[in-house]
Order: sequence, then C-alpha cells, then structure tokens
Amino acid sequence: MAIPRQLPNILTVVRIPLAVVFFIVLLAGGRLGEHDLALRWVAAVLFIVAISTDWVDGYLARRYDLVSDFGKLWDPIADKLLTGAAFVGLAILDEMPWWMVVVILVREWGITIHRFVVARQHVVAAAWMGKMKTAFQGVALGWALLPIWLVIGEGGFSLVTQVLMWVVVVLTVASGIDYVVAQVRGAKGKTHE
Repeated sequence: MAIPRQLPNILTVVRIPLAVVFFIVLLAGGRLGEHDLALRWVAAVLFIVAISTDWVDGYLARRYDLVSDFGKLWDPIADKLLTGAAFVGLAILDEMPWWMVVVILVREWGITIHRFVVARQHVVAAAWMGKMKTAFQGVALGWALLPIWLVIGEGGFSLVTQVLMWVVVVLTVASGIDYVVAQVRGAKGKTHE
C-alpha cells in the first residue's frame, strides 16, 4: 500500500488547529466538580486523538522513509502547542499549579526558539529523552483530562494527577538539560573540525 509522501506532515499540521479547538472546549467545560461532563469528555477525546497523531506521523515517517526537515522542525512545535494548551488550560481551571506550567513552558519554548534559530544551519531532531518526555506528558495529560474522578473520587484522582505532574516536571527539566548538553557538545565538535 502506497502512503502519500506528505501524510506525516499533514498529520503534524492538523495537530495545530486541533490544539486550538481542544483548548476552547476544555475551558468551556469548566472546573473540577463544576464540569459540563460532555464538554470534558469531548476535550479529553480531542486531546487523546491529537496527541496520538504524533505517534502515527512519526511511525509513518520512519516506516516508509518519509522523514523530512519540515517534520523534524514542526512535529515538536505541534506537540508543544497541544501539550502547552493542555497545561495552560488545566492551570486556568485550577487543576494544576501555575509554577509547574511556567517551568514546563519555559523549557519547551526555549528549546523551540533555539531550534528555529539554528534551523538555517541544521535541523535539530528530537532526542530519545525528549520523545520520552513528550510521551509521558501525553499520558499524564490524558489522565488529568479524562473525568476519571467519577470512578475513583476527587481525592484519589487529584493525588495521582499531582504525582504524574511532578514526574512530568522532572522529565521536562531533565530532557531540557540533555538537549542543552548535546547542543554544547555539538558546537564544540564543530569548532574542532
């Protein structure tokens, strides 16, 4: 079966408007305990579908040798827009501390800006630690967005969410440090060539 060459890039681009729609629906649903459950389910499903396209486009690009510089640059940006919308939305709804969101977004967008700055010289693809961080963010956010508190109660839900978000912060900071170290080593290697 032939896969259209641009399909991975199309999936990447589709994530951007999905992030906007998801954010609007999430905020329209309201706060924990006061939610419009139908809107919360829609927001959660939109997020899960959108974040799943990240895995699908990456799989297709690698499996069918469709990796492109466009995908290497825009795939992480689309991910950051989507996860950033979720983190900010949860903070606005008072379901996540703002300081965690600020730490995560400073790391995410600092590296994204760096990628844009060096894009003329070379495209920086996501490293394994960054991919692991993104995957864990997706799982933690999926958990936080689904109305699981209906099954386990708000106390248990809040505790698990808090633990997951702490792990997200640690992985986000660690992968940011890993990225900076790799870039510094790469820059030193180029000066010696």
